[in-house]
Amino acid sequence: MKGNTLTLENAHLRVRVDPQGGALLSCFSLQHQQPVLREGRGEKPGDCALFPMLPVANRVAGNRFNLREQEVTLPRHQADDTFFLHGDGWLKRWEVAARGRDSCSLRLRSQHPCGYNYLAVLDYLLDGAALKASVTITHLGERPMLYGCGFHPFFAFNARSTAQFQASGYWPEGEQHLPLAWQRTIPPQADFSSAQYGQDAWLNVGYSGWSGRAVVQHDVMRVTLFAQTPWLMLFRMPGESFLCLEPQTHPVNAHNLPGQPGLRLLAKNECCRFALQIRVDKG
Repeated sequence: MKGNTLTLENAHLRVRVDPQGGALLSCFSLQHQQPVLREGRGEKPGDCALFPMLPVANRVAGNRFNLREQEVTLPRHQADDTFFLHGDGWLKRWEVAARGRDSCSLRLRSQHPCGYNYLAVLDYLLDGAALKASVTITHLGERPMLYGCGFHPFFAFNARSTAQFQASGYWPEGEQHLPLAWQRTIPPQADFSSAQYGQDAWLNVGYSGWSGRAVVQHDVMRVTLFAQTPWLMLFRMPGESFLCLEPQTHPVNAHNLPGQPGLRLLAKNECCRFALQIRVDKG
């Protein structure tokens, strides 16, 4: 697997791209000689620095939802016993469509009996001190289908790091990692409106009203995440040196929320696109 990875590099950053899962295995700041994202080995799904989530981000309650008065039952896969977790893009091998010294383009064709039938294009680009990633999904099925997507980066994060971002409220975690009722008041351990390290403890929550900007501060390096969406997931595990800040087009379980917020109903040949930028500056 490692022999098939692509290395993208410029004067500021070096990243390794794995066509398996369309993932990044690393993102390293050459100027600061520090990892921007954690380093993964790619030995199993999710063992990486970043992966795309499509055509579903996170989980859908019951692994099913209603679309135009018909029930859609999502498939399952080897990465989760209950859910079509994060969709299938992070589990499949992507075709390398184009590559250069500082950019590459990957393609994935996927189809499921539930109605997902799509072509995805995943682009990675190093633009100065910024990593830019985007995914474009084109629906190819005869029947319209509901799409969502996002990115799941693992930011390097230790006891000397802080994170900061603004949000209007959050969804606490409930059973099966699904969200409980939305709350306006965010508890201290999940409130990053002021820069903090937080607690070295499990945290898996979603935010609404996100400003589209989050900052991870290290001693000599500042890492800023940008994405045009009001929804952000945060995930951390005790004893691990990473913090996941996951921008996605919709909140968790949007498929079963009133109005299905953030999801896109695509007819044949219609497409949707989502992008993020991770910029590295001096601390």
